[in-house]
Amino acid sequence: MPAIPDESKCQYVFLGKSGLRVSNICLGAMTFGESPGGSPGQLGEASSHALINRYVEWGGNFIDTANIYGRGTSETIVGSWLAKQERDRFVVATKVRGTMDPTNPNAVGLSRRHIIDSVEQSLQRLKTDYVDLLQTHNWDDATPLEETLLTMNDLVRSGKVRYVGASNLVGWQIQRIVDVNRHMGFNQYISLQQQYSLVCRESELEPFQVCNINGLGVLTWSPLKGGFLTGKVRKDQKPTEGRLGWATKEKVNMQSAPTWSALDLERNWTTLDTAEKIAKARGKSIAQVSLRWLLQRSVVSAVIVGATKMHQLDDNMGAANGWSLTAEEMKQLEEASKPDIPYPYEMMWRINAARKNPWNPTGYV
Repeated sequence: MPAIPDESKCQYVFLGKSGLRVSNICLGAMTFGESPGGSPGQLGEASSHALINRYVEWGGNFIDTANIYGRGTSETIVGSWLAKQERDRFVVATKVRGTMDPTNPNAVGLSRRHIIDSVEQSLQRLKTDYVDLLQTHNWDDATPLEETLLTMNDLVRSGKVRYVGASNLVGWQIQRIVDVNRHMGFNQYISLQQQYSLVCRESELEPFQVCNINGLGVLTWSPLKGGFLTGKVRKDQKPTEGRLGWATKEKVNMQSAPTWSALDLERNWTTLDTAEKIAKARGKSIAQVSLRWLLQRSVVSAVIVGATKMHQLDDNMGAANGWSLTAEEMKQLEEASKPDIPYPYEMMWRINAARKNPWNPTGYV
């Protein structure tokens, strides 16, 4: 493999308002290990370890997994790699909420019992004494929020978890978490892991405003929308390969690999054309331009990339450092991908456009 110039390696950024520094590109481990009924092209242990090693060569120190990925398989693969490393050089994030045993009614959700059981099992699979970042994987309507947050706080106090965050939430849920933690004197969440890309910008309406006001760093998942933002897919040609091809064939509607009709929109093709023009002018790939746009968004701490092939990883990591999109290029991508803004957001933002006060910062991103 070619050597990586120092100027191209990852930058290290603070994760939200915390003192924790992570590489600006995070390696997502959802592709590690086979998962029954899951998407094709999953990696075995040896291939996964080779991918992590290459990621580390790029300066990466941040690995994101979840207990639900392969129902523990991904964590096990990360753990067998982590056991051979200097543990304190890496930041490992995992998640809790999903159904780990369909036959056990208590093996799901964000109850005290399930969170504690899940963390103990995650620590065993990851072969470590602590998780750097534990994220609630979604909301749980069945469990009082206070029960969840007290449990997360207890895990931090015990030393088994260092920081806490969330994933896949709407704005009021994030603000509720912030308010309850603050009122109870608990450890604050430092991050929100959310789907975000040039073709998925809905979270700008509420969740990212809340993050911006309260100092939560955004970790973006599916930044290339299942491969759509790589240029492999063309208008009027349904994909037949990769995650998008699988989703189209199986007629599933996963957020990371949506049905073709959900992507085959004129705005998305305009966005892809704009990214391609910039990529050709800059000598970069469409994927690198798409990732770079995310990295330069003020609310984003790190972008999570997943790969099944080494050349995919290398291409994605090429967005990490050493170059930037110009203000004009950022504007072009912003305008091409801008979604329709519904009421009352459009009205509120338009009326307040001339009312910016630097001494009264808002959440606008």
